[in-house]
This record gives sequence, structure tokens and C-alpha cells, in this order.
Amino acid sequence: MNFNQRSYQEELLDRNDIPFDDIKKNMQELDFINTWLGGHDITIKGFRKIAGNRNKISVCEIGCGGGDNLKAIYRWAQKKGISLEIMGIDIKSTCIDFARENCTEMENASWICSDYKLAQLPVKPDIIFSSLFCHHFDDDGVRHIFQWMHQNSKLGFFINDLQRHPLAYYSIKLLTAIFSRSYMVKNDAPLSVLRGFSKVELNAMLKDSLVDINSIGYSINWQWAFRWMLIATKENA
Repeated sequence: MNFNQRSYQEELLDRNDIPFDDIKKNMQELDFINTWLGGHDITIKGFRKIAGNRNKISVCEIGCGGGDNLKAIYRWAQKKGISLEIMGIDIKSTCIDFARENCTEMENASWICSDYKLAQLPVKPDIIFSSLFCHHFDDDGVRHIFQWMHQNSKLGFFINDLQRHPLAYYSIKLLTAIFSRSYMVKNDAPLSVLRGFSKVELNAMLKDSLVDINSIGYSINWQWAFRWMLIATKENA
């Protein structure tokens, strides 16, 4: 097993022939993993870093899946008295349908079924983010994601994604083998780690993607468990 370079093996989630009931089970288990291993906490932390003390803000997630990340932000913002406008974008219509069903509590939420690159945004959101999305793409695809999020956000963007590490790989492989009831999670969770990133790789891809890299403030920090949080804020934000 080579952890020195990214894998580009396709995940089951990226195929077009998987029944929706299997995708739904996969999303439900990923929400559980994100809740108990701190993935949602990282997403909220990234949102807070860019939002600052603002009490009204718009946020957009690309690759939103079933909307669980947006729901986590919404529930946190409700407790803080922050007014949110929420947008979720996903290429799979089944995911968007599930997000609408899954997130009925969220006011001012809109859902767009589209490749994020082709999405027609009515207005630029303040913050754009992705969670466990970038690792589905090759390096050029990740560079384009960074560029698109930078160009289409007012304040900045962040990503919450995986560190490629042997301990992360073997741990999640063991945990999903024992506890998961989803064949997709059992296959994709360890493969996702192999498709994850080193800090050096993320730093290089960010610098390659933004011509005006000196006009932003950015950081890439390790988060538990085996995650990277990349935050890029605009100079005038």
C-alpha cells in the first residue's frame, strides 16, 4: 500500500449505476461518522472562522449530498441567533431530493441539482465550502474547485477533507468492517483515505489555482480525526 501518492481509483459513490436506497444508506452512515468523529464540528469551525461576528450570512455547499453539513451549520446558527441563507448544490438529483426531505427544518434553504461548475447562482454567497468532496477529483479537478469557490464567494471558502495516512486507512477499514451495514461505506471509506491529501499537496494545489494568491489569507490545519481544514478569506472580507 503506497501512501506517498494519491489513489485515483473510482469510488462506488461516483458511479451512475448504484441504486438510490444504497446511496441513502451510505449518506446516513456518513452523517453518523461525521457526527461522532467530529466532521461536523470541523465544518462549523470553518464556517465560524470566515463568518466572524456577522449575524446574517449566506452559505453554499458544493457536493452537498443529503444536506447534513448544512443542517449542522443551521442548528449551530439557530442557537447563536444568526440568520442564514442556505444553498446546496449536488450533481445527483436523488441526493437533492433526499436533502429536501432531510432538511425541512431549515428556513431560507434552496437546492440546485447541477454540476457545481455549471450551477447558475442567483447571487454570490458569502461563504462556499465543501466537505469530503475534493478527494473525489483528480489534482486538476481540485484546483478548479478552489478557483471556482474563490471566484464565486464574497468572503471566502473552506474545505474539510481527508488526510492520507496509514493509521486513518487501517482504522476506518476495521471500524467499517465491524460496524457498517453499507457495502458502499465499507468500500469507499478506506478508498477515500487513499484519495486524500497531504498538507504539501493541498498547499501546492491552492497556489496553482489562484493567480492572486497574495490577495487572500489562507491556512491549512490538521483536525481530528485525520482531516485537513483549508480556509481562504478574501483581503476585503
